[in-house]
Amino acid sequence: MALLKIARMGHPVLLRRADPVTDPTDPEITRLVDDMLETMLDARGVGLAAPQVHRSLRLFVYRVPAERSAGEGDPPVEAGVLINPELELLGESRVGRLEGCLSIPGLRGVVPRAERVRYRGVDRSGAVVEGEAGGFLANVLQHEYDHLDGILYPARMEDASRMGFEDEVARFGPM
Repeated sequence: MALLKIARMGHPVLLRRADPVTDPTDPEITRLVDDMLETMLDARGVGLAAPQVHRSLRLFVYRVPAERSAGEGDPPVEAGVLINPELELLGESRVGRLEGCLSIPGLRGVVPRAERVRYRGVDRSGAVVEGEAGGFLANVLQHEYDHLDGILYPARMEDASRMGFEDEVARFGPM
């Protein structure tokens, strides 16, 4: 496996709708998923979309580490992949969540996200993966799905004054 270079904000691949994956079982896709998982874990991230590693493909990897889960309704989740995902926001309720992004290093911002989502896609073997998620996992899925449509989290923010540098957010708390 190899660590992949992360595309930074403004790179054209981050700003366009990604292309569907034609064959999830293709060895090239398997290798890409393995490399993305390694890169995400090395960066201590919780998600990574293919456009972030210069590949315009509709797939992302994700996880919820124990320290980011909030208990029974928001459990830890082992690293996984969703290929050609579909995402449905459930309900009208939105909650502001502090987000960061490996493609926008050093910044955090409060983004309104649906509290619950329904997701569907396939894994690397082509098997259907589907379910509902709430809490931190719902947030991660929405963030990564946005990458597949060329949307970076600042575009979802309703109040730019709720964005700050990581060290300031850590020192003073969420905006």
